[in-house]
Amino acid sequence: MVFVVAEIGVNWNGDIDLAKDMIFNAKKAGCDAVKFQSFNKEIVVNHPAKELLVKCSISRSNIEKIDQLSKNIGIEWFCTPMYEESVDILEPFVKRYKIRVADGKSILKNEETSLFNRVLKTGKEIIVSCETSPKKSVFYSNNKIKWIYCVPKYPCELSDLDFTNFQEFNGFSNHCPKIIAPLTAAILGGEIIEVHITSDKNKAFFDNNVSFDYNELNELVRLIRLSEEIRK
Repeated sequence: MVFVVAEIGVNWNGDIDLAKDMIFNAKKAGCDAVKFQSFNKEIVVNHPAKELLVKCSISRSNIEKIDQLSKNIGIEWFCTPMYEESVDILEPFVKRYKIRVADGKSILKNEETSLFNRVLKTGKEIIVSCETSPKKSVFYSNNKIKWIYCVPKYPCELSDLDFTNFQEFNGFSNHCPKIIAPLTAAILGGEIIEVHITSDKNKAFFDNNVSFDYNELNELVRLIRLSEEIRK
């Protein structure tokens, strides 16, 4: 069964009520998990909306609320840590971790980082986004690591995608506004499909240009589940 992840990311604007609505609608659509991000002020220091972005980060001040919301709604949640200390914050609450493309580049070069080493030490599943094949990485055979294809453009076009070597990945992280992109990845055998979601495309949420609204999410998950029936 395809593991469908709704990437809430920073589109909840640090608003717990909005987070609840997004988690609920991800569950309603049939997603298997929702995902957030955890970063600090230093990572977004040059961003013009840095104060709002920090509110969107999973931190000690909001993690218990997010965890309880997810438990009440009945869906797994996990997170992308972007600095080493965030792993310590997340560790009591999550079953797995996500490594973004920027932090995954060193892994592909067989270079260890303090962040990656800290996540490895948890012994939990790690989902790594990467644009190029991970097959030459010394970590490729590590059964705790899942590799997902991702083109880090916001947004990317269908013409930017290349599924030629998709069998070398475990799944797909989507930045394309067309649902045919993640659907194709699922049909090609992706076991993990991650898509950004938004509550309203008409509002100025950070990742709206790569996000699906609830109706699109429902349709995508419906089609993915249908594709699973065909492949049985």
